[in-house]
Amino acid sequence: MKLVDYSVKDRIGYITLNRPEKRNALSFELVEELINSFSKAEADSAAKVIVLRANGNVFCSGADLGNLEKLQNFSKADNLKDSLHLRDLFYKIYTSNKVVIAQVQGHAIAGGCGLATVCDFVYAVSEAKFGYTEVKIGFVPAIVMVFLIRKIGEQKSKHLLLSGELVSGEAARQVGLVNCVVEKDRLEAAVMEFANKLIKNNSGHSMGLTKRMIGDVQSMKLEAALAYAVEMNVEARTSEDCKKGIRAFLNKEDLIW
Repeated sequence: MKLVDYSVKDRIGYITLNRPEKRNALSFELVEELINSFSKAEADSAAKVIVLRANGNVFCSGADLGNLEKLQNFSKADNLKDSLHLRDLFYKIYTSNKVVIAQVQGHAIAGGCGLATVCDFVYAVSEAKFGYTEVKIGFVPAIVMVFLIRKIGEQKSKHLLLSGELVSGEAARQVGLVNCVVEKDRLEAAVMEFANKLIKNNSGHSMGLTKRMIGDVQSMKLEAALAYAVEMNVEARTSEDCKKGIRAFLNKEDLIW
């Protein structure tokens, strides 16, 4: 049985964690399938927006601790390979050329919380718990902190990463980790509604370019960031999507992307 399912419906690419008996814990094999699924979704012209979701009651419980225990007896090279694998997954989601929405129907803990963190938008149920609990088992939330600090800032990140506390969906929304909290029976519909707005109203090229710039400019000095912005401005103006959008606006035509 596949650890990750991929399907497309109504221009939404669905990537579904399918290891519910292990609370969708992140084994090396599951991470590999996620990487492959995101590569497939990025190349799939039928999918304009990606939704990351999970089967079962838990979104993702984090690293497979049984696997981590085995890795403690492996070589440094083996541990490095495993860490690089998770880094590659988080980086792929964060830099994807398509918008990624996490549909969190249950707890997202440790690496599972990291998985939600690197998505562009997070929709969650109120009963879902979020937290980076690595410090409670002598581990460190090393890879995810790079993305979390970018997302919610240093002070809020310190509280979550150093305390290891679990917080509710609403508390996660208040610190900026979650975008929207909905009732469980409304989650799928709310995600679909939001995804459809992006699909119908926005240029996929423009969203991809904007997402790329958001990731890039944060590490640049002001002058370099502005020079880069000018280049991207020119690139956007000369794109087919921009020509199409301006033409429709001037002609007062309804435009559905």
